[in-house]
Amino acid sequence: MKFWLVTMAVLALELSGKAARAADPRYPDWPCTQAKVPEISLAAVWAGPALDDVQNKWKDDAKVSALVSKLSARKTPLDEAEKSVKEFLAGSAADKTANAKLLFSGLFDTLNAQRSQVMSGLERVSRKQREAADKIREESIQLQALQGATPRDEAKVEALSNELVWKTRIFEDRHKVVRFVCEVPTTIDQRLFALGRVIQQELE
Repeated sequence: MKFWLVTMAVLALELSGKAARAADPRYPDWPCTQAKVPEISLAAVWAGPALDDVQNKWKDDAKVSALVSKLSARKTPLDEAEKSVKEFLAGSAADKTANAKLLFSGLFDTLNAQRSQVMSGLERVSRKQREAADKIREESIQLQALQGATPRDEAKVEALSNELVWKTRIFEDRHKVVRFVCEVPTTIDQRLFALGRVIQQELE
């Protein structure tokens, strides 16, 4: 009974993974049901002044750089981040436009990088999950052979059965974590859009 429970769990998880990957054959390692969008488009989140003249310059401004780090951290509540943006730009006076551009440029670069790291991590886990599924399938076949052997080695059957249960549990736990982490890129998108909107409103 234990063996069949293991086999059914693996098959169900494998099928769910294949269904998610089949959504876009360009990204065979992408494990999420959400479509993979490799990078956030600047035009989708920013309608303010052109940023061509401030690219990477935000890193040279200690105050802006520190604020970017705070605002881009997911542990910083969004309402607190929006308040910090308003306070920073309210005190910028004549440099408000320049500081707004530096701030958003930093947020765009930083959050895009965060997003890329999360997505790369998801694809690494997806590859490990496929390898784990292959290993479990191989050992399931070995277990079937042991169960059908004459004479039957009960100690080996029990040991391999327990190992399969353990590996399947790890497989299932990773699957749950992946489903949770799949929401992170969307959360980053929403954060960047919200902060970009606040910055633009402060310039109006």
